[in-house]
Amino acid sequence: MHLLRVLLYLLLSLVSLVLAAPLDVYAPPVLYPSSDTVWKVGETHTVEWDVHNPPEHITNQVGRIQLRRGNSTLPLILASDFDILLGSIEVVVPSVPPGKEYRIVLFGDSGNWSPAFAIIE
Repeated sequence: MHLLRVLLYLLLSLVSLVLAAPLDVYAPPVLYPSSDTVWKVGETHTVEWDVHNPPEHITNQVGRIQLRRGNSTLPLILASDFDILLGSIEVVVPSVPPGKEYRIVLFGDSGNWSPAFAIIE
């Protein structure tokens, strides 16, 4: 019985340590594409973001990149299930109408947008 109490105490101690650890929202800025970028449908580009000085405890380190046009995020996921600390990932430009109001949204803990850039056919 004594061993059971000790194990329970250890388990509760570990749980309280985990719950007490501070978790930080991490939203690294998107470096590429930039405002003067022009992508062409079908091309492959490397989306880049700044991973310098990440917090010690990131709440969600699994990344996803979506394409945004104007004020709405399109249901176009360009990349997913990657480590947000990679700093870059290749994407293929999907077949979308040409325009100058596209943005990359980098999700992990939080969504972080690139500047508006153009996509052409």
